[in-house]
Amino acid sequence: QVQLVESGGGLVQAGGSLGLSCAASGSILSLKDMGWYRQAPGKQRELVATITSGGSTNYAVSVKGRFTISRDNAKNTVYLQMNSLKPEDTAVYYCNAKAISFTTLINTPYWGQGTQVTVSS
Repeated sequence: QVQLVESGGGLVQAGGSLGLSCAASGSILSLKDMGWYRQAPGKQRELVATITSGGSTNYAVSVKGRFTISRDNAKNTVYLQMNSLKPEDTAVYYCNAKAISFTTLINTPYWGQGTQVTVSS
């Protein structure tokens, strides 16, 4: 199995910055795309940003130019730097990773437990 452990998040004022990190561990044979999703109260989970193992990135329109996703393949870790935060960025942020484990040998999506980001106005 593959486990994702997130850290970071918290409370910040509008215009401030926060950083999230997510480390993957377990019986990882190959770590594929990694990314961040978020879910605000009463809303569906939505994509924030993704990054391939080769470093290609994709962002939601709402965060482009403010958020930066990156990864350290040696550490099996993905990061999300969030700048110029807005109250509408308030949500639970979830790490996602697609990985092939030694046990399943199938490319499977895994999720972190989620971390709260609250932006006050």
